[in-house]
Amino acid sequence: MKILLIRFSSIGDIVLTTPVIRCIKRQMDDDVELHMLTKEKFSSISYNNPYIDKTFEYRGSIREVIKELKQEEYDYVADLQKNNLSRRVCWALGCEHHSFHKLDFKKMLLTTFKINKLPDVHIVDRYFEAVEPLGVFNDGRGLEFYISEQNLMQEPDLPEEFRDGFYAVVVGGSYNTKAIPVEKTIEIIEKLDEPVILLGGSEDMQRAKIIADAIGQNIGNPVGMLNLEQSASIIKMSKGVLTSDTGMMHIAAAFNKPMVSVWGNTVPEFGMYQYYPKNSTLPLNIMEVKGLKCRPCSKLGYKKCPKGHFKCMMNIDTDQVVAKLRKE
Repeated sequence: MKILLIRFSSIGDIVLTTPVIRCIKRQMDDDVELHMLTKEKFSSISYNNPYIDKTFEYRGSIREVIKELKQEEYDYVADLQKNNLSRRVCWALGCEHHSFHKLDFKKMLLTTFKINKLPDVHIVDRYFEAVEPLGVFNDGRGLEFYISEQNLMQEPDLPEEFRDGFYAVVVGGSYNTKAIPVEKTIEIIEKLDEPVILLGGSEDMQRAKIIADAIGQNIGNPVGMLNLEQSASIIKMSKGVLTSDTGMMHIAAAFNKPMVSVWGNTVPEFGMYQYYPKNSTLPLNIMEVKGLKCRPCSKLGYKKCPKGHFKCMMNIDTDQVVAKLRKE
């Protein structure tokens, strides 16, 4: 049987598909062939996954890749993107296809009218709706993230001051209202008073420099110099992770790392919080400011707080964050 799984973006969302990928390959017949369609910029996540037999990259126009996909003659498509573009692919291939409940209307009720009708179900478990007709079920083993040998960083690659243990601190976010503010990050690191390595993309370099300059000692700032897999290596070596609602949060969960996730304009009720294996003993450390009438204001985020006060992040109790990181 030949199966295509569709998830175009983004980092975290693709990592959240890995339980479905693993369970398809492990629970179905040995001769099942599993392909993935994703965006080119995120394709390394798919290429490194040993359960995926072939990866198709979506670059610009979808037409060319559809021509290639038609030649594969798929038996089944699991659409884990569920947008107009993925529907177009499903219709073009003309084979059996299934998706999952995206709950956009219920998310709109929560962001617009603050009416919560969302089920208490993580998106990983909702993803499995797309493969229920195949008899595939969630094995409870959690997420996975694979690092290629050439990008795997190990303890000897670190400066000496970080080899006895450090915390990884994710400084960015896909939207500013999802990122922990610079001043709050500085406050947390100062109270933590332990070695820290900052993580983020090239777009986070200025933010990271301000933090590193303010802390001065026991801080590593490779932000903008590491690729995704190298950043994942840092998380894998860390003794704990501080992050907002980011793809790195899901990578940390894939390595079963202790973490504190800090939530701003988005909320865990959307079903995208850290997803640990069922046998994990780690606590679900979620920090958020409850009781704000304006929160959640978006299922994604904004460049700046629509209300101007950014209380959802600025009112975070940094003492509690530090205590949870230290497991006090």
